[in-house]
Amino acid sequence: MKRKITYIGIGILFIFAFAFSAYKLMNARDYQLFGNITSHIETHEKVIALTFDDGPTHQTDAILSLLDNYNVKATFFLIGKDIEANPEEAKKIAAAGHQIGNHTYSHKRMVLKGPSFIKNEIEKTDALIANLGYSKVPVIRPPYGKKLIGLPYYLKKHHRETITWNLEPDTYYTEAKDKVVYVKENVQPGSILLMHPMYDATGNELQAIEGVLQALMDDGYTFVTIEELQKLQK
Repeated sequence: MKRKITYIGIGILFIFAFAFSAYKLMNARDYQLFGNITSHIETHEKVIALTFDDGPTHQTDAILSLLDNYNVKATFFLIGKDIEANPEEAKKIAAAGHQIGNHTYSHKRMVLKGPSFIKNEIEKTDALIANLGYSKVPVIRPPYGKKLIGLPYYLKKHHRETITWNLEPDTYYTEAKDKVVYVKENVQPGSILLMHPMYDATGNELQAIEGVLQALMDDGYTFVTIEELQKLQK
């Protein structure tokens, strides 16, 4: 009887350890089982990649105007269904010369999903991005940064990589000034900054972005796209 109880206890511990490991892997920003993943690059140059997730939405004009004022190019990870809903907004991003990334079609978590679902999510969005007149292969970022086995395996098979981030002010703060302070205190050369201005109706996120642009430029940083950042990889 004691031996049976011991086996049950070991089994429970094993299941707990497996679940915990899977959780850590799913949320890891700089590790996955298959293929390459980039959350930042190692460089001595004071460069940072500004990236936006989601959209496009009616906020696109305001975002593009702000970036144009600072002569900055960013990387937009767009959602396929949002491109379908707002094709003209998406075309403006491409026409302005910004890099465009694939943020899946439905923005569902890419965890415990079958190969056909993953393939459709990526390839349908790739096609929508190509229809914008964007000729490059889009970089890919999983929704919420979550991936386990299926998506990394698909990307490795197609010679593509996962792009994540190492700065995420929106996760920790709501006020623009706090987000700016967070970025200033945590930035390092080669960082990838994630922000979410597409659904912000308050103007708070745009204010935060402008504050970050001004503060880091004053400190000697240059803003680049993911493509430009990767070219500086040691």
